[in-house]
Amino acid sequence: MSLIPDKIAGEPVNSDQAQYLDGFFTGMRNRGMSFADAAPNDGPVPKAKKEKITAEEKIKNELNPFDALPELRKKAKGNVPPEKEDIFRFKWNGLFWLAPVHEGYMCRLRIPGGTVSSYQLRELASIADDIAWGYLQITTRNNFQVRVVQPKDAPELLRRIQDCGLHSRGSGADNLRNFTATPTSGLDPYELIDVLPYVQDLSHYIINQQEFYNLPRKFNISYDSGGIVRVAEDTNDIGLRAIKLKEPPEGHPLHGKVKAGVYFRILLGGVTGHQEFAEDCGAICAPDDSVDAVAALTRVFIRNGNRGNRGKSRMIYLIKEWGYEKYLEETDKLLDEPLIRFDFNDPAFTDLIEPHEKPNIPHSHVGVQPQKQAGLNMLGVYVPVGLLQTDEARLIADVAEEFGTGDLRLTIFQNLIIPNIPDDKIKAAKAKLAEGGIRCEASHIRGGTAACTGNRYCKYASSDTKGHAMEVVDYLESKLTLDQPINIHVTGCPHSCAQHYIGDIGLLACKVQVEGEAEPVEGYHVFIGGGFGGDNKRLGRQIYKSVAAGEELNTKIESLLRAYLANREGSETFLEFTSRHDIEALETMAA
Repeated sequence: MSLIPDKIAGEPVNSDQAQYLDGFFTGMRNRGMSFADAAPNDGPVPKAKKEKITAEEKIKNELNPFDALPELRKKAKGNVPPEKEDIFRFKWNGLFWLAPVHEGYMCRLRIPGGTVSSYQLRELASIADDIAWGYLQITTRNNFQVRVVQPKDAPELLRRIQDCGLHSRGSGADNLRNFTATPTSGLDPYELIDVLPYVQDLSHYIINQQEFYNLPRKFNISYDSGGIVRVAEDTNDIGLRAIKLKEPPEGHPLHGKVKAGVYFRILLGGVTGHQEFAEDCGAICAPDDSVDAVAALTRVFIRNGNRGNRGKSRMIYLIKEWGYEKYLEETDKLLDEPLIRFDFNDPAFTDLIEPHEKPNIPHSHVGVQPQKQAGLNMLGVYVPVGLLQTDEARLIADVAEEFGTGDLRLTIFQNLIIPNIPDDKIKAAKAKLAEGGIRCEASHIRGGTAACTGNRYCKYASSDTKGHAMEVVDYLESKLTLDQPINIHVTGCPHSCAQHYIGDIGLLACKVQVEGEAEPVEGYHVFIGGGFGGDNKRLGRQIYKSVAAGEELNTKIESLLRAYLANREGSETFLEFTSRHDIEALETMAA
């Protein structure tokens, strides 16, 4: 007997409807179901149990942060500060309210791979002069920040940034932050691949999809080309490190799956502020598949990350809960082809990796380096702790146009590189920069010093990190000379924007109670022996606690470096030296 009625609601059933219903009822019978199983239930539908979410998630749910732009314009008309909820929402447009330190915004841009043009740098300098405080900050993510902007000028700031071909969308809060890349990509004679096309492609892909503007927490992505200037890809949530593979022989698990050539080694879960490096997840991908792979890896985090505890909402905590293999399995479900599994603990796999020989050039982000394009050079400009005055920015833009091609690269070491300068123009380019007080050389102490914003402009910081960093460098240079480079990272709070855990010497700001002082003074906890990238990957260990900034801090660091010079083996680096000793032994040597 047919279950298909002759009429529905008094109307005859036509042939198309009959065919559809026949298939529908046949499918139900094959599953052991009756018509009653599909009939409407008159009883109440139980509501799904709502998971606990944070206050920040509630703010996002109440109003899409990008839809708060009218409120930004309203505040501008009255030149009044934002309300609490909008302080959070405005970060989606890259605007960070600085109170109580200053009554104004910081604007963080979005510059994928750190590539800017001379005209863009010149316009940023004009913006900083016209509506901010007359300087630019280069960040540790190949990026620029502009400070301090009054509420009345915020809409004009966003408009002018966009008018020169830049933007700030998604540069703060729960978003994919600026994508970092080897700053010498496409220029470096030692790179395995130019990663900038993939960074730009990924950026365009992300910008145009709303899903990628609602993450459980901030998310960092980095591409390493294998070039001479490092990018610290293993400190990111996703790090893509270029490797070159041989053709797998017959009988190998990868035979027929991969060909000889360059692939990206996928590292997951880095967040050094939580003392976690990104680790091999057991997969690789072809460069042309990297955008889809990164998008899928990110979507898994978006859909499954912790939205109920901000302290456990980074990607690494989902990996700790699931393990790498489950994370990859969930990622594969979102891809046309699964990620290529690669066991980096199995010699049968690691023997496929071609050796990558390149020179060890100390602080290669500063000074002159030859490009792979014959007769052209990259000129790394030293910018003290990333503070760039607007007249300096204009001079650098002029030099890039006059002696290069008008292109510029930002590095994670808070400085700039001017590429494409011919051999016969390098001397003149350096001379013109020197006329404006800009150096293209730095000592082994100065060249690797980085510092976060500090309490001059950031409400979270406990100390004047940039000021103290330069005091330390000036003092050390007056006392000793190093023949091996060191990195000094100075950060103002546990957020670790300057990544104190990966510096040869890391300083974490704190307040210090000093005898004779009524109020605590600014100071630092001191860490040593941190590093990043391949075999140099180390988390710094704390050696001193609560050291007052100034003479006490300066002399303690001097003693550490003198102990290194007196007790090292041959020409070993500070990292190698500290790795050989426990903290007690190092304290004794530095006493």
